[in-house]
Amino acid sequence: MAAVSANKLELLQIADAVAREKSIDRGIVITAMEDAIAKAARARYGSETDVHAEIHPKTGQLQLTRHMLVVEQVENTSNQISLKDAQKANPGAQIGDTIADTLPPLEYGRIAAQSAKQVIVQKVREAERDRQYQEFKDRIGEIVNGVVKRVEYGSVIVDLGRGEAIIRRDEMLPRELFRNGDRVRSYIFDVRRETRGPQIFLSRTHPQFMAKLFAQEVPEIYDGIVEIKAVARDPGSRAKIGVTSRDSSVDPVGACVGMRGSRVQAVVNELQGEKIDIIPWSPDIATFVVNALAPAEVAKVVIDEDRERIEVVVPDTQLSLAIGRRGQNVRLASQLTGWDIDILTEQEESERRQADFENATRVFMEALNVDEVVGQLLASEGFGSVEDLALVDLRELTSIEGFDEETANELQSRAREYLEQLEAQFEARRKELGVEDALAEVPGVTSKMLVKFGENEIRTVEDLAGCATDDLAGWVERKDGETTKHAGILDASEASREDAEAMIMQARVKAGWITEAELAASAGEVPAAEDHPA
Repeated sequence: MAAVSANKLELLQIADAVAREKSIDRGIVITAMEDAIAKAARARYGSETDVHAEIHPKTGQLQLTRHMLVVEQVENTSNQISLKDAQKANPGAQIGDTIADTLPPLEYGRIAAQSAKQVIVQKVREAERDRQYQEFKDRIGEIVNGVVKRVEYGSVIVDLGRGEAIIRRDEMLPRELFRNGDRVRSYIFDVRRETRGPQIFLSRTHPQFMAKLFAQEVPEIYDGIVEIKAVARDPGSRAKIGVTSRDSSVDPVGACVGMRGSRVQAVVNELQGEKIDIIPWSPDIATFVVNALAPAEVAKVVIDEDRERIEVVVPDTQLSLAIGRRGQNVRLASQLTGWDIDILTEQEESERRQADFENATRVFMEALNVDEVVGQLLASEGFGSVEDLALVDLRELTSIEGFDEETANELQSRAREYLEQLEAQFEARRKELGVEDALAEVPGVTSKMLVKFGENEIRTVEDLAGCATDDLAGWVERKDGETTKHAGILDASEASREDAEAMIMQARVKAGWITEAELAASAGEVPAAEDHPA
């Protein structure tokens, strides 16, 4: 091994060469050499001997020393020395001091040299990994250019010059093939420190890859005049980006499209022909959703802010255009805006409105024992349920044409009486199902919910605490472009996802699984039920 048997000048030349080649600090290489030489010397003098090697960074002079601890009673002659012997060499020596003996230069055999080489290689590799991690951890979110080094099991290993990165198969565009030596541009979305070295993960499907490509092609984005507010992609097929301008004289869509589409075309070419819809962003969610559904025309929108759902009514002829092939247009619009979008035709909306009106009329007729005219009148005034009627201010009822104060009072009295009867029925059914009283004390839980809980084997506070949000509120599954909705125990009208989550967390507090302080600190996603003991 050259590093061990080399002369003074060669040691420094080797350190310089390794430091340059691996882009690491020269001092780290010299330290690695010192450790390697000390290890080889310990093999010669005994593994318990505390041998230190020191290479002078300017002259390359190698000095070997043996460190001995000054003790009263020597137990190990390899690394301990008595006070009497120590004071012969150094009269000022005290117990607890360390005395260094200079050792003569050693001739290292083949095995010692090989061992030293392994130490140096290992130390240099660790330093190189650390340098690579430190360099790339702050570059997450950048676009990099690299050369394909090899393809392994569908994933592509890319040489970035000062490090290796990987593009996994699911981070590549569909039908995209790379061969050794191909140049590839991609987005750094994660850098992790792992045992086999830092792992740099690249992506060509990440929404921000498209945003960064536009920033490279559109000077107005780079300068901060035009801002990309949202990106939604169906990689390799179609994408939508929402843009806005901070300068009223600059058209954000026009800036991104470029002269004769040159700017957007450059991005499309990089993304293998992925079609891109550039949409003006708006702080008004209704306007933004209408823009996002382009090229379809929208007749009307109805917003449910609590559940972040928006109902879009389109002309009958525009339905297929609004939904898009395999639901792609509405799916991308939903991703772009962050809201769930339900699309209805004008005819469907009209039929549903009529059905809701007839249903509300029938409910009022049965619950309040009134004739059809009164039921229709209440439904047409926007009352959707008996609860609405019971809780409304009396003045709202008396303002309806044909209703005097006496009539209004009578209607509210009947509504409250009906609700009390309903509550008694729910209470009886709850007890019949064996749902414990303590469950009713969980904030947000109603009598109607208690019955549904009982019918679904949730009878105790612990049962509710063991539920996941999906169990109560249902969930949406997307597969092969199709969206399937799975119903939960509770209807959307009874509890939103946030309400369901809050009930479960409150049940966990009541069951003693977590404390109020932990609930306040976590105030985030409901963890899986398995994470908590029963």
